[in-house]
Amino acid sequence: MTTETMIGVIGGSGLYEIDGLENATWQAVESPWGTPSDEILTGTLNGVKMAFLPRHGRGHVHSPTTVPYRANIDALKRLGVTDVISVSACGSFREEMAPGDFVVVDQFIDRTFAREKSFFGTGCVAHVSVAYPTCPRLSATCYQAGEAAGINMHNGGTYLAMEGPQFSTLAESKMYRESWGCDVIGMTNMPEAKLAREAELCYASIAMITDYDSWHPEHGEVDVTEIIKTLMGNADKGRDLVTRLPDLLGADRAPCEHGCDRALEFAILTAPDKRDPALMAKLDAVAGRVLM
Repeated sequence: MTTETMIGVIGGSGLYEIDGLENATWQAVESPWGTPSDEILTGTLNGVKMAFLPRHGRGHVHSPTTVPYRANIDALKRLGVTDVISVSACGSFREEMAPGDFVVVDQFIDRTFAREKSFFGTGCVAHVSVAYPTCPRLSATCYQAGEAAGINMHNGGTYLAMEGPQFSTLAESKMYRESWGCDVIGMTNMPEAKLAREAELCYASIAMITDYDSWHPEHGEVDVTEIIKTLMGNADKGRDLVTRLPDLLGADRAPCEHGCDRALEFAILTAPDKRDPALMAKLDAVAGRVLM
């Protein structure tokens, strides 16, 4: 059984300025989980529906901590998004993962602590597996698109999600790199990836390398001006990658072979007669498939 593909891109400025996007419209999406970061740009590219959500809002109004992650994922699900591509700026812990390179992330270590991380809770308890937090099928497609765009791609990497908004201390940077074995560091993919899994959305993470964090002896501490300079170049590459996804994914979508779109199948533990009606109403988009 196939469904209609709709690609959702969560990223920054430049990624939604897509040449050839037909019927492009900014639209507000109401969510019971709050107001999303911004309106969502929807349209069609090469016959495939697409949605673009500025993670920090246009003009960068949200810090990594205040991004309304639950509202964002819920809003994309309500629009009919099936596949979420997260594109974000990151620091690198690996010499070979240089500024300007892209990494297709496949693992996370979540060090955030001031964010709501689940749609579920008292009144409806659920536990989903995030052992493999990204979708291999979608990640492979992103890697293929990046290579076709001529980007220096790295297939696989562990993303350290920090709370921010400050960058790492030198001691932290060395620990994440040497003791913990992380490859990149950022502030925004958690709890985004966990929430996408709860919403039964395939999720892929593209880390756009802007700097070497603070561990590198020849690069010193993170310089925001250098980050912004690299970020501008990365935005062009990211846009090129994104424009190649519709042709690779196609308009018709089979069920995810890795089960991302069935993550809630056996996850909900609360007995039906003990579920909170108010919470159940908020879960209509995220979990409606299994709660109906």
